[in-house]
Amino acid sequence: MGLNLEYIDGQTPLDGDENEGLLIKTISTRGELDEFEQLNIEKAIEWTISRKFKIEDVFSERFVKLLHNKMFCDTWVWAGKFRKTNKNIGVDKYLIGEELRRLIDDCIFWVENKTYSEDEIAIRFKHRLVEIHCFPNGNGRHSRLMADVIISNIFEKSYFTWSSCNLNKKSEARTNYLNAIKKADKGNIQPLIEFARL
Repeated sequence: MGLNLEYIDGQTPLDGDENEGLLIKTISTRGELDEFEQLNIEKAIEWTISRKFKIEDVFSERFVKLLHNKMFCDTWVWAGKFRKTNKNIGVDKYLIGEELRRLIDDCIFWVENKTYSEDEIAIRFKHRLVEIHCFPNGNGRHSRLMADVIISNIFEKSYFTWSSCNLNKKSEARTNYLNAIKKADKGNIQPLIEFARL
């Protein structure tokens, strides 16, 4: 039997088989799940910090999947695998690979042509990645770490602060973050860039 989880605003619910993919069968509450996922994510962050990635490494489907796997491989069987169901957000499941390829190509173009500021390139990538919604869950956390990897490896700048708080829990910061995402959805990316650097 899968977890019976409550979701807060902006979180994508898991579907049947995805919910059954929990690797630690003793987890029974949202708090326990959050704790295990956070430990897994911290290992992934250490992995990103201990390496230097080239532009061709970061901007690839392989890396997008690998990073998600590193973040959730100790918790979920589907870590690093594209979702097989449609969600309340994201492109059709059959278009994930195609849309991700388009995003990667766009981002390489932005970097090569200095189309946007360095922060804006990383945040635009993060925002579009969530819009595609590649994975069953963890897309927001994954996209933020992707932005951090881009800004630190491609542009050699410091990681974003993301308001220095846990955006996976109900809080004023999460509300501000979701509001910035909604503005970005309408074409105004600046509030999301500013939030990332608070």
